[in-house]
Amino acid sequence: MELQKVILYYAFTPLPDPEAIRMWQQNLCESLGVKGRVLISPHGINGTLGGDMSALKKYVRATRSYPGFKKIAFKWSDGNGHDFPRLKIRVRDELVAFGNPNELVVDENGVVGGGVHLRPEEVNELVAARGDDVVFFDGRNAFEAKIGKFRNAIVPDVTTSHDFVNEIESGKYDHLKGKPIVTYCTGGIRCEILSSVMLKRGFQEVYQIDGGIVKYGKKYGDRGLWEGSLYTFDARMALDFSSETKVIGECEKCRASTKQFYNCATATCHELVLLCEVCAKQESNRACTHSQSHDSEMVG
Repeated sequence: MELQKVILYYAFTPLPDPEAIRMWQQNLCESLGVKGRVLISPHGINGTLGGDMSALKKYVRATRSYPGFKKIAFKWSDGNGHDFPRLKIRVRDELVAFGNPNELVVDENGVVGGGVHLRPEEVNELVAARGDDVVFFDGRNAFEAKIGKFRNAIVPDVTTSHDFVNEIESGKYDHLKGKPIVTYCTGGIRCEILSSVMLKRGFQEVYQIDGGIVKYGKKYGDRGLWEGSLYTFDARMALDFSSETKVIGECEKCRASTKQFYNCATATCHELVLLCEVCAKQESNRACTHSQSHDSEMVG
């Protein structure tokens, strides 16, 4: 059986006809037998796909043939097409649902007015030079940080990306506006927008990790500033960067160490419950306790 992989990618570039891009991508993915999720908007493209490595390589070459996508940095990770139940390619007003598509400005070089991109080694260099003055700011939904985050990071109280603007404008982070802020998320796409939102609201020194947690973890494994597992929006649910991954999550019922999320037992609920293996065996522990909606289509 051929080796299978998962690719994660995005590109911000003006797309005058998103529907035409959708049809092209649909035909391309179906012809190659790859599955996953691809979102397309007037601002660009964002996708996670799994399948045979040879098919994914053909997908990468074909996608880069489009002028606006030629510089896409595809991030590869362990997994396969079975991590995704089907192929979903959608057109949306926003690649990331921050709730204000007209605020975002993109050109052929990407997001206009976003944070400074730092390579993983530059992140460590910044912390070495500036010490505790550096603030890591999680650009994901709060539940994702339960199993992994950067050391001493601020985790905003948000359940969807739509909550971020109100969270930033609440004033609770105003004391950080003069500090170096390093935003981070799974593959980098959410921070492209979050960093722009923060800069427009008075934060003076905002960075983003180029390639997100995925690229940082691939570079440093579990010997850097990242702790725990990376939540993924597919059947894997959690991704470790080495055999030394620290388990920082706690079972919501007994507080035992765990990194495993389970779908809520209530059919109409989309909540994920963090449970240890023992507690998960009791179905009543998987019943929802409150309403939660997360970015189910978010891929980076």
